Amino acid sequence: MSRIGRSPIKLESGVTVTVSAANEVTVKGPKGELKREVDRDIKVEIVDGHINVTRPTDQIRHRALHGLYRALIANMVKGVTTGFTKQLELVGVGYKATHSGQLLDLSLGYSHNIVFEVPKELKVNTVTEKGANPKIMLESIDKQLLGQVAAKLRSLRKPEPYKGKGVRYSDEVVRKKAGKSAGK
Repeated sequence: MSRIGRSPIKLESGVTVTVSAANEVTVKGPKGELKREVDRDIKVEIVDGHINVTRPTDQIRHRALHGLYRALIANMVKGVTTGFTKQLELVGVGYKATHSGQLLDLSLGYSHNIVFEVPKELKVNTVTEKGANPKIMLESIDKQLLGQVAAKLRSLRKPEPYKGKGVRYSDEVVRKKAGKSAGK
């Protein structure tokens, strides 16, 4: 059995989970509501404050989906209770980030600014302090959407290996290369 799929998901107080006949799991909590359709072979049961995910057979496909759906449902439960955050840092001279509503205006060293529309499910905040790199904070209850938007923002100007300039996650470590002069 899958170690991840086998472990039950503990429900926090204030979280309600419903499973429809079409195998759609709905999780409601203090921060919002999330829905996800589960494969028809995987069974999701709510038993005295825990969610159990089970599979019918030991086929490779069922084993793969077992741990996947358990992890996705656990992320949904955590998202509606505490939420998820990602922080990006802009490293480079003249790099700036400002926001107005859901529009993020990025100055990343190109000839024109990049205007990025953040999905309405995410909260965006920018911080620019003197002497520090500008930061972009993203917050959401949907972990998948949050990671996808953060990866898209990072791809606008990936950190380069010689000076380390670019958009990076705040906890990311960029390995730097030596460059030409080190070979002499």
